[in-house]
Amino acid sequence: MEVTPQRVLVVTPHPDDAEIWCGGTLASWIKQGAEVHYLLCTDGGRGTDRPGISSKELSAIREQEQLDAARILGVKNVVMLHRPDGELEDTSDFRKDIVRQIRLVKPEVVLSTEPYRENFAWHRDHRITGQVTLDAVFPYARDHLHFGELWSEEGLEPHKTGTMLFWGTERPDTFIDITQTLDQKIQSIKAHQSQMNGRSEAEILEFLKGRARDAGLENGHEYAEAFRKVTFRT
Repeated sequence: MEVTPQRVLVVTPHPDDAEIWCGGTLASWIKQGAEVHYLLCTDGGRGTDRPGISSKELSAIREQEQLDAARILGVKNVVMLHRPDGELEDTSDFRKDIVRQIRLVKPEVVLSTEPYRENFAWHRDHRITGQVTLDAVFPYARDHLHFGELWSEEGLEPHKTGTMLFWGTERPDTFIDITQTLDQKIQSIKAHQSQMNGRSEAEILEFLKGRARDAGLENGHEYAEAFRKVTFRT
């Protein structure tokens, strides 16, 4: 994107997804004055291969890790829905939760997970989050007769978001330079210690830098993050 947005909403399925896929972009925008808000959809309570830990215990750990990671990036606010990991559904109440945040934050740009992938496996929560967020942006947050009680009871007026960026896409068309914020992205990811699964710091660095380097090659940057862009009339 050529112009840095001033208000951004990130709708992320699990703790760590946002940092992994768009942490460098968010850090760059924040340094340029953007206000970034998170909506964390699940509690992350099943994302482990570690025996002997309960979902409740893991949820508490992962939600705190998300707060720590967001603070490293400079995110203004993290709203948590605490929905069970792996159980997201395309329902009216889930859509309403996202519409509420869109109308509260009034973002110019919403980022979320790519709902449509053909060649690579994609977590079910990722697919559903991306699709429900897309629907929430257009038309539900835009039109006052959708979830009219948000306006009549909570005072949240409709909002038109101009752009969505989907991470994890197989068809990227937008590449954002993160050369100056890659280290900050890496630090935010390292806050998610419960997800390291025995991988060394060197392995993590190699993976993250390699993917960012590959994305950068697409558009002349040393390091970049890749997205599929969708625009809406505002």
